[in-house]
Amino acid sequence: MADIRCIHCDQPYPSRGLPFRCASCGGVYDFNGPPNFDPELNERSLPGIWRYRHAFDLFKDAPVISLGEGRTPLIWEHYRGTEIALKMESLNPTGSYKDRGTAVLVSQLKARNAHNAVEDSSGNAGASFAAYAARARMNAKIFVPSTASGPKLQQIESYGAELKSVLGPRSAAAQEAFQEAMDGAIYASHAYLPFGLSGIATIAYELVEQLGSEPGTIIAPAGHGSLLLGIIRGFEALQRGRLIEKQPYYIGVQAKACAPIWYFFNQGWDAYNAAQEGKTLAEGVRVRHPVRLRALREEILPGGGEILAIEENDLVDAHIDLGKRGIYVEPTSALVWSAVQQVIGRVPEPIVLILSGSGLKYYKPSI
Repeated sequence: MADIRCIHCDQPYPSRGLPFRCASCGGVYDFNGPPNFDPELNERSLPGIWRYRHAFDLFKDAPVISLGEGRTPLIWEHYRGTEIALKMESLNPTGSYKDRGTAVLVSQLKARNAHNAVEDSSGNAGASFAAYAARARMNAKIFVPSTASGPKLQQIESYGAELKSVLGPRSAAAQEAFQEAMDGAIYASHAYLPFGLSGIATIAYELVEQLGSEPGTIIAPAGHGSLLLGIIRGFEALQRGRLIEKQPYYIGVQAKACAPIWYFFNQGWDAYNAAQEGKTLAEGVRVRHPVRLRALREEILPGGGEILAIEENDLVDAHIDLGKRGIYVEPTSALVWSAVQQVIGRVPEPIVLILSGSGLKYYKPSI
């Protein structure tokens, strides 16, 4: 079983409570290795991702909290003579891949008797947490930027969560949630708490089941980096268990208007520190200080992947093009369709795009 430890001082996650960062040094918690995955231990009677429960590294007595997440379709699109696979994470219960991580996160919270928690989000994580908190009979307070898409806000409120709209950029909502945590609230952060990474790793397990082997390339949006990192951890577990021969080539995609990971990978710390939190339709990756930056840098080995940044006009074109192909996603998901147009022909096949969120959660802002 992988241990949760502070990545800075190596202190283990405490046996009581639910701190979101290390009490000793303020560092970020993470697992010290990939999940321990064994297909012989799959529990096929359990719903969705919970058939992989043995690989979640759960606290004692953690319950199954499920809305049927996982088992999302893999469909194929022909483009420039190549068949490209689309992993439809937009078809999870609340309309985004976040449900995989949230199901495990809320299970962990319930295992430690949490009844109330706060979260911050650009919309998808907040909607997901509100839904699973309701399922677990927990009270949720969600801080969102005032610019978040209307359908996501309505979704959060419909689950009975307390919605707090915050003026300013995405980071302002995070700061409000952080302050609540400093005042004693349980901060159920999908970014800081590592629990959900084990749920996101199930995307890798499903892809191997659907393809019959490992993909050649994975392309996924990157904000905090949890989606891409969780997938990487899943393939690491499969490789360690000798269930695949090699890992895919990993591509994380950001919007150029807010691309700190791209700047760091391509130009270093000075460029990262100077990066801006500009406006973008890809609100799901509008993250100025990505929590999983260090882990991505360590786990995407040289030659094993890259980070791309997409210009806003290219994002808009990709979103429109996907719609004309019958694929209705929110703009954040369209980042990967723009990215594949840049890399097709030079990356290993088969290429899998992670479509992270539904278009039903988005409406075009008025001009």
